[in-house]
Amino acid sequence: MEFWTYTVEVGEVAITPRSLVVGAILLVLLFLAVSWVRRILQHEIFPRLGLAEGVAAAVASLAGYALLVVGALVVLPVMAPGFNINTLVVILGALSFGVGFGLRNVADNFFSGLILLIERPIKVTDRIEIGGVFGTVIDIRARSTTVRTNDNIDIIVPNSRFIAEEVTNLSHHDRKVRFKIPVGVHYDSDIETVQKALLEAADACGDVLKNPEPAVRLIGFGGSSVDFELRVWTDSLYHRPQLLMSNVNFLIWEKFKKYHVRIPYPQQDLYVKEMPPST
Repeated sequence: MEFWTYTVEVGEVAITPRSLVVGAILLVLLFLAVSWVRRILQHEIFPRLGLAEGVAAAVASLAGYALLVVGALVVLPVMAPGFNINTLVVILGALSFGVGFGLRNVADNFFSGLILLIERPIKVTDRIEIGGVFGTVIDIRARSTTVRTNDNIDIIVPNSRFIAEEVTNLSHHDRKVRFKIPVGVHYDSDIETVQKALLEAADACGDVLKNPEPAVRLIGFGGSSVDFELRVWTDSLYHRPQLLMSNVNFLIWEKFKKYHVRIPYPQQDLYVKEMPPST
């Protein structure tokens, strides 16, 4: 039993094997409790209060961090009897020294994660683009953020990148997004008929919003086609633009066949100035 009561004194702190074991058990219970509280807040309580999923995740994370800090201040005196504010100041000083020499990136990502949770430039379920990667934010942790692409690939992005780089958030204020679908038709086509066919195709797609209304623009006159652009709004397939464009294109094809609108083939005219003499 002498082993459990053997004391190692460091300043005012007296550490024993028993206090370390008890403290370690309490820390494990603390982490489990924080995880449970975050899960209950995010998935049970906050949705009942009407909070959006992204907001609920951010507030639950901040509440978890606060609970973790308070719990650590309670557990540390048990793990190291004699632990007080002065000891905490010394530990924080040592941590700042370590940050300066090797933990700078970890600290940058941690504080960047706090900024993301407080300011919420991005939040869980947002559709974003960063560094040429499009995806949906599925988790914001202390060090990194997980972005899931349409191919179901999870990309782990350090939080500091969201603070230092330009980020495109397609659903920052709402999920209503406009997409532009290019269409080229033959020069023999009646432009009024083309406009009618494009609007009917947009109206027939269930994922296209009626308000704002779809619009057709005549963009220009190409080498072999008259170029139009169908502009549609959606709040259901904002995160899957290729699927929306495919659905609308299928309907455009049907409407063009209905109204006999031709899609041109690229063609080139070859002029022969002089035939070579026959041998």
